[in-house]
Amino acid sequence: MSGSVYALVGGVGGAGTTRLSLEFAATLARAERRVAVVDAAFATQGLATATPGPVDVDVTDVVTADRPLADATVELSLDVPGRVAVAPARAPFERLARAKTSECARRLADRLSTANDQYDAVVVDVPPVAANQSVAAVTAADHVTVVVPDTPRGEDALARTRDRLVDVDAAVDAVVANFADPDDPSLPDADAVVPESETTELGAAPVALDTDPFPTAVAAAVETVVGVDLNLPEPEPSSLAEYLPG
Repeated sequence: MSGSVYALVGGVGGAGTTRLSLEFAATLARAERRVAVVDAAFATQGLATATPGPVDVDVTDVVTADRPLADATVELSLDVPGRVAVAPARAPFERLARAKTSECARRLADRLSTANDQYDAVVVDVPPVAANQSVAAVTAADHVTVVVPDTPRGEDALARTRDRLVDVDAAVDAVVANFADPDDPSLPDADAVVPESETTELGAAPVALDTDPFPTAVAAAVETVVGVDLNLPEPEPSSLAEYLPG
């Protein structure tokens, strides 16, 4: 998995892709990986919620001003053997609009493709594929995972997302059914199932060291997506939220 780019694509809005991107990264960091989470969801900008302190330089700055990704990257303070850095989007509308051009999309793809110089894995939070930056993220990725809610709406969205990815010459490598009942999932095509977490606030994520079923399911989903047994130790009975600054 060294140096791979993993695109987590929301099949619909509200699929929980931003939260899972953070949890996937924290889980990989528990296995001593160096991980970056990059925000391609320019409109919702949810990853900024998990970023400590103000966002002075963001991903849209990187692509509009042709800057290195490192300028927008902030490391989270987590009690794990590896490391997690996040590159959020936090932009005014004018720059947001410019960041969605095809030229900026090419720059985003370039930054993702070269990020393996510093990281073992790059996890990209990708919204439904309907804009240039989403296309750039899925075509630059080594692995594409579609995240959908475990509902009939999610199942319908999965079919549409598969078709859209074919249109842009990208393939679906895995499907994660989110907010699912682990004992009775309803999405037949899911490769991994993740229940709803007891911690629902995005600002409190990641919680990958808790002992409830959520991080266990996330770890299983990560192993399915990356195709590697992470050999994770048993988690301690505490939340990573307490280690976040601020």
